[in-house]
Amino acid sequence: MSKGTFEFFTGYPTDVLAFEAVGVIDAAAYETQLIPAVEAKIAAEGRVKLLYVLGDRFEGFTMGAAWDDTKLGFSHLGDFGALAVVTDTDWIRHGTKLFMPLVPAPLRVFHLAELEDAKAWMREAGRAEEDHSHDTAATRKLSTLEDKIPPGA
Repeated sequence: MSKGTFEFFTGYPTDVLAFEAVGVIDAAAYETQLIPAVEAKIAAEGRVKLLYVLGDRFEGFTMGAAWDDTKLGFSHLGDFGALAVVTDTDWIRHGTKLFMPLVPAPLRVFHLAELEDAKAWMREAGRAEEDHSHDTAATRKLSTLEDKIPPGA
């Protein structure tokens, strides 16, 4: 097993942080590499899109790294514009899918063979702003049966 590190990719839009986990990732790798990179990107861009690759060179996480990953995710939950996880590691794929409903940003899981698709999706994710012009703004909530009472009753 080799000491873990994060290798950062270049050539992405300024709001994208793309990286690969290599070796056995421990808490020190999170605390000295990934967390500062994420927080710097958030400070610069407001929201960040993450492309996280866990490929053939990934050997695992320590418990400290798993805890730091959880803390990072929950402390910046509203700061993510999109997340792409690229891996063939089943437990990571299933775990990511399990937490999808808790993430208020687009989140997709890709196989390693789909890395180019993930890169393309990450470059495009969040570009098209949603059109809310047809939404209805509720100004008050009807109490039970209030809408069934005849006028003047």
